[in-house]
Amino acid sequence: MSEPEPANPTACLIVIGNEVLSGRTQDANLRHLAVRLGALGIPLREARVIPDVPDVIVRTVNEVRAAFDHVFTTGGIGPTHDDITSECIAAAFGVPWEPHAEAWAKMAAAYQPGEFNAARQRMATMPRGARLIETTISIAPGFSIGNVHVMAGVPRVMQAQFESLAPHLGRGRPVISRAVHTRGVPEGRIAEGLAAIQARYPALDLGSYPYYRTHGNGVAIVAKGTDAAAAERAIAEVTALMRDLGGEPVAGEPAE
Repeated sequence: MSEPEPANPTACLIVIGNEVLSGRTQDANLRHLAVRLGALGIPLREARVIPDVPDVIVRTVNEVRAAFDHVFTTGGIGPTHDDITSECIAAAFGVPWEPHAEAWAKMAAAYQPGEFNAARQRMATMPRGARLIETTISIAPGFSIGNVHVMAGVPRVMQAQFESLAPHLGRGRPVISRAVHTRGVPEGRIAEGLAAIQARYPALDLGSYPYYRTHGNGVAIVAKGTDAAAAERAIAEVTALMRDLGGEPVAGEPAE
């Protein structure tokens, strides 16, 4: 009897920033991280958006780092007074927030004399024991401590930091998706049959996504999981269900 495959590691994202909660800034990192983590077999199971409030950051980090294999944070590691993520991570781990020798030396060397000021020095100050996440597009690094990975909020920098970090993350079976869509079959008509298919494939996530287009409305069904064969079988059953209900199923998701 073969041994069951180990479960995939799990991940949580914490988006930190008053500007996101106020609507001034639209978060662009969640989708990118979810897709890249899925490809690595580290499904993103939860995401939270929290303010720049020390108690909230510390409490949230401690809660989720105990519940997930990896925690990623974005935002709050710049040079201004409201960039408090780094010192809050130190508080969460109960370690000093202090100059990181390697980061400090590299950043000091990158600036002209006198330009590595107190504000920039904040970006080289980290929890004791932090491991740097460096890139070629930003002087200031992110860092990891324990299972928490602290990255920039600027999407271009965050993406580069993640790619630097990715080779060091434990991996699982990649999360794949299969989809089918049809026009003219409302969610309400497909719901009962879809629930029955989901019950037959408990290891998959079957999502129903209605869409609205000028050329006609419809619904897309997406199967996600680590078993490609099971996803294909489930989508084949959904396709048959759509056809039985008078739809004309088309493989894949609908075009914009």
